[in-house]
Amino acid sequence: MLLLQEGRTYLLILAVLALGAYLIHPLLVLIPLALVIFLAYFFRDPQRTHPLEIENETTFLSPADGRVMVVAEVNEPYLFAAPAKLVTIFLSPLDVHVNRSPIAGEVTKVAHQPGLFRPAYLVDAPAVNERNYVAIKGADTQCLLVQIVGVVARRVVCWVKVGDKIERGAKFGVMKFGSSMQVFMPREANCTVRVGDKVVGGETVIGVIKRA
Repeated sequence: MLLLQEGRTYLLILAVLALGAYLIHPLLVLIPLALVIFLAYFFRDPQRTHPLEIENETTFLSPADGRVMVVAEVNEPYLFAAPAKLVTIFLSPLDVHVNRSPIAGEVTKVAHQPGLFRPAYLVDAPAVNERNYVAIKGADTQCLLVQIVGVVARRVVCWVKVGDKIERGAKFGVMKFGSSMQVFMPREANCTVRVGDKVVGGETVIGVIKRA
């Protein structure tokens, strides 16, 4: 089990606070110690085994751990400028918050959109909250990912930039302390998850395009 770099700063600060608390009174160390345990769990980065591609199929992996909130066909103006399949995933504070690429390809767009900090599980949160767009173009398909902050998770981290090559299931960012993720796929994709399903980033297949 690995620990994300983003969590190490928090843990270092808490370690210093724990030492100071212990010097004041040994029992006070329990408070920062509990926070250390929570943050170490939150910033965990478990290894994932990506399912193999099947001949004549293009599969889209879930970009995040969490629960499916929305499965729909919508008009997507940012990348497709046409109807597209949408899967929205809510990440609770207990989920792994590492984000992974659904497909292999090249990053074609990265854009940050300022906004509000409403609870990520609300229906209107994707439209009004602060968010980050990442578009990836593969050999025969493309997808758009939207990292959306929540009322607690007020920052998303994106490690990729335009022109970067990324492998299927590879890590491209992290969201902190509860948030949501949107995945837009081509209209011809068949969604393989339903509302309420639990998904695992880099492992669960959320969409399939069958090729002739």
